[in-house]
This record gives sequence, structure tokens and C-alpha cells, in this order.
Amino acid sequence: MNYEDILDSAEQGHAEAQFKLGLMYNNGEGVPRNDVEALEWFLESAEQGHTEAQFNLGRMYYNGEGVPRDDTEAVKWFRAAAEQGHMEAQCNLGEIYSSGAGVQLDFDEAIKWYRKAAEQGHAEAQLNLESMLL
Repeated sequence: MNYEDILDSAEQGHAEAQFKLGLMYNNGEGVPRNDVEALEWFLESAEQGHTEAQFNLGRMYYNGEGVPRDDTEAVKWFRAAAEQGHMEAQCNLGEIYSSGAGVQLDFDEAIKWYRKAAEQGHAEAQLNLESMLL
């Protein structure tokens, strides 16, 4: 699909097309890189439950890409993706709760999310979980 086809589908409300458009803008693939535009398309897709869009939205809020850094929004979107089984989002939540970055420090919550990611084979989560349980 070319940009025009993806844009047309995204404007019709198709979550996957909205996600793809967000990626295109976020990575500068076929369009000039534009994090603000990427954020808007990821949000459209994430609100429909698209897991990868939710994760990318969390990442953008956490890193302050196209928007001022907002740990509360980052946690909200990482959690939405994590609850659907997204292992990178689960690992990120483990890191956030184990460091208290923008949330109340909560080792039990960190262990819970690291464990979920580790059970799916996420190597970093496995190492972090092991070090927390020692």
C-alpha cells in the first residue's frame, strides 16, 4: 500500500492503517519524520485497542517524543498494551515500578510485570526479575 491508500484507510478509522501511518511518521518512512503527527495517529489507533500503537504511544510519552514527557500517560498506555500481553510494555512497567519513575515505587508491581514478560521469554525481564528476587 502506498501513503495515499494508508492515509485514506486511516481517515476511515481503520486502526491498523492508523498505526502504520504513525510508524511512517515516527520513522520518516515515505514521509518526513514528524513525531507530532505520529503521536496523533498512534493515539487514534491506540484508543481502538491496537496493542502496538498503545506501546508506541507509551514510549513517546515516556521519552517526550512529539509531546512533553508525561510519565502518567506513559504508564497508562504501557499498561494498556501490557494487559494485552505486550512483553516489551510489561518489561517497561517493571522498570518503571522498580525505579519509581513517575509512579509510587512498588516492587510487588515491578515483579508482577517482569514475571509476565519473563514468562514470554523477554531476556531483560528475566534478568531483572532474577535480580529482584535474590
